Parts: sequence; C-alpha cells; structure tokens
Amino acid sequence: MSDYKIETKCVQGGYTPGNGEPRQIPIIQSTTFKYATSEDMGKLFDLEASGYFYTRLQNPTNDSVAAKICELEGGTAAMLTSSGQAASFYAIFNIASCGDHVVSSSTIYGGTYNLFAVTMKRMGIEFTFVSPDCTEEELNAAFRPNTKAVFGETIANPALTVLDIEKFAKAAHAHGVPLIIDNTFATPVGCRPFEWGADIVTHSTTKYMDGHGAAVGGCIVDSGNFDWMAHADKFPGLCTPDDSYHGITYAERFGKEGAFITKATAQLMRDFGSIQSPQNAFYLNLGLESLHVRMKRHCENGLAVAKFLEANDKIEWVTYAGLENDKYYKLAQKYLPNGTCGVVSFGVKGGRKAAEEFMKKLKLIAIETHVADARSCCLHPASATHRQMNDAELEACGITANLVRLSCGLENAEDLIADIKQALE
Repeated sequence: MSDYKIETKCVQGGYTPGNGEPRQIPIIQSTTFKYATSEDMGKLFDLEASGYFYTRLQNPTNDSVAAKICELEGGTAAMLTSSGQAASFYAIFNIASCGDHVVSSSTIYGGTYNLFAVTMKRMGIEFTFVSPDCTEEELNAAFRPNTKAVFGETIANPALTVLDIEKFAKAAHAHGVPLIIDNTFATPVGCRPFEWGADIVTHSTTKYMDGHGAAVGGCIVDSGNFDWMAHADKFPGLCTPDDSYHGITYAERFGKEGAFITKATAQLMRDFGSIQSPQNAFYLNLGLESLHVRMKRHCENGLAVAKFLEANDKIEWVTYAGLENDKYYKLAQKYLPNGTCGVVSFGVKGGRKAAEEFMKKLKLIAIETHVADARSCCLHPASATHRQMNDAELEACGITANLVRLSCGLENAEDLIADIKQALE
C-alpha cells in the first residue's frame, strides 16, 4: 500500500484478504496455535521461521492492525502493546538498562514522566529532562557517554508544546542514539515524525486512533533507518548474541529494518506479556478506518473553541498551536500544516478553585480521565493525571494550578462553545 494516500491506508492498510477470506480483519481469539510436529514449533522458538505459537507474544489480528499503523507512519516494523504506557516502557527498555541514561523533553504526559522519573529510575535508568524550547547547546549538554536515547512528544499532553523534531533528531544522531517520538496527539494523519528524522514512534492507541473510548492499547513503530551496528558498543542487546535465543544477534539477523521490533517482541513481550487483546485490536482497527475523517473535525472544533476562549475575559490564557499568536504556531505550521489536534489547554481566571468550579458547571462536556475521544471531555491535570508532581515539577511540565485540558470531540462546535460559555458565566 506504499503508493496509496494516507486516507486509503487508514481504510485498507495492513490486511488484504484472499479469495473467499473475510473482508474484515478476523478476530483470532485463541491463546495457542496447533502444529504438526515439535520441530515445526521449535523453528518458531529459535526465530528461524515466522508464525504464531502463543498470543502472549504475537497474534494474527494484532499483527494485521500493527501493519496498518506501520504503513500509516511509513515504518518498516511495528507491534501492538496493551497500553500507551507499555509502548513507552518497551521503547526505552528495549535499548536501555541499569546504568544507562536517557534525555527526554520535560513537557510529556504525566504518566510517562512518572514512569521515567520514578519507576525506571528504580530500575537504574536515569533520565535528564530538558525544555522542548532549549537551545541546541543546552540540548547537547544533556548527553552523557551512557545516553541511549532521546524521547519527546510531537504535541505534549497537556502542555500542548510542539516539539522541534529536527532539532532533537540532529542532537540524538550526533551522539549516536535514536530519537523516540510519542505521536499520540498528532497521529500520522497530522504528522509523520520519520519524515523529520525520528527513528522510533510510539502511540497510545487508546486516544485518537481508537477514538471512541472502547479499547486501551499502544503501538511501537520502527522507521528502519537507525543503524544499530554502526553504534554496536552502545546497543549490545541488539548487536551481540542473545543467549536466550541460541546466540541470535538481532541487528545481524533482522537488519536495521526489523531488529528493534523483533527484540522487543522476542524478549520484552515474552517476559512482560503486555500484549493487546485481539478483541481490542479489532476495535482499534475500526477506529483507524475513520481516523482521517475524524481528525479533520477534531482540529476544526479545537480551533473554534480556542478562538472563543482567546476572546473571553474570564480566561487568563489559552494554549493551542493553531492560534496565530500561539508560541508554537510556526512549529505547528512546519510539522502539522493540516491542523494540530482537538485538545485545547487554558487557564481560568481565579486559580485552582475557579478552574474546579468551571468544570462542575459543564453540562455537555464530561469530566473524564480521558482525551482524544469522539465525545468532548475535560480534565484538571493538577488534581488528576499530574497530582503526583510537586509545584516545581508541574511548572517544568508546563502545567499551572488553573489549567484545564479540554478535548473537543466530534459534536457541533457551537454546542461546545455554548456549554463552555454558560459554565464560565
């Protein structure tokens, strides 16, 4: 499907039925798969043949949906995970271990920040957080001899900063490490980070890709561009024999196009088992089929609401990269020329109490620990998703006590604005 436009890939990518086969991706709801001989199955365990033997590692339904996302992003290999958090963890842990270091943008999702700064720190992996607005000199100064990756979000949740992907990719590659980008808010319909130098892309498919609040999931996509063997000393897990698979060296056996995902599947999914269920993968595919249509409406509604808020005297500030006077407008025009997303962040005058009171008065827009859904919803991050952070950490992530994250769904924009207006009044 490489010659087709992204809209066509959303609908038909990843799966081509043969004569008399199901038109829709079938749900292979089975934990195990039958083989005629132990020798046949043994080839799978030795990674000498492709196929399925246990759904904890791989499943045909999942692989078809992962292939579609891979086509959308323009990658060479992809895998589904049980959640976006699992995708972020696998993407880092696949190449970093105890004693290693990672550079990350500071304005990332609160759950990811906690994963990096607390949980993975206990595993011996240290993270240095830098401002997405840092200079090239400041960014390069964050690297260490044991740095293994750089991480950032195309559009940060909920700060809505737009990452200068080329700047971060240039620094990562100068230090011989890959750039990992969480592309959840932009989706490949809005931005394809590989075209700007990123090496690995992750998604919380729970958000726009599913789009209907039906199924939690995640995805990792490899660009196939990073040459692991050129930096073999930094990535022994990919470039030296794996004793648990009879001495296979992933970068040699599967090349730069397949080594990263093969290792993540054969090692991490084998040992941690954060597989997406085939049923959830089926739901995800239904969402992907309309992603290109929905994202256009999400962006239209987001811009309309942002313009209303910008002109309202009860609002202290508005962050939305689609606004011409937004700090990230120029970067958005470069990386996201067809629209950013449907999420708007703003501060209600009067601080934390005023923000909480405003949310209580909403009628159509629901308070949810969710975002990027067909139904509009909102959240007060300081008391919800980011409540584990102190004030200094909140500030570093671009979050204030009066910040409200509003996710504009697919409803009529006038109805959304009317609900916001009555709540503010």
